[in-house]
Amino acid sequence: QVQLVESGGRLVQAGGSLRLSCAASGRTSNNYAMGWFRQAPGKEREFVASINWNGASTYCADSVKGRFSISRDNAKNTMYLQMNSLKPEDTAVYYCAGRNDYISSRYYYEYSYWGQGTQVTVSS
Repeated sequence: QVQLVESGGRLVQAGGSLRLSCAASGRTSNNYAMGWFRQAPGKEREFVASINWNGASTYCADSVKGRFSISRDNAKNTMYLQMNSLKPEDTAVYYCAGRNDYISSRYYYEYSYWGQGTQVTVSS
């Protein structure tokens, strides 16, 4: 079992930057892929980025490609989402997720572990 806790969300102006963190606990090994998803009010949960178990392979949604980057530090059991050039349409609750597989996925239903979410609000 893996427990995930996100942090770093806050109000920021358009064009600004934020770094979200996701701290994992409860499992001694890091052989699982992780991802970031987001959900805006009235919208479905949306894939943002994912990373395989050792960080060697990453994927970003087209909507954030070139602005967001995902990384992980297995020594610290922490995953990050660096968000630059933020836009009002990036406003959402951001969730981190863990998957019982070495390889990441863009599909939320393939993830077994979820954090409680952290709010990111981008003002225009």
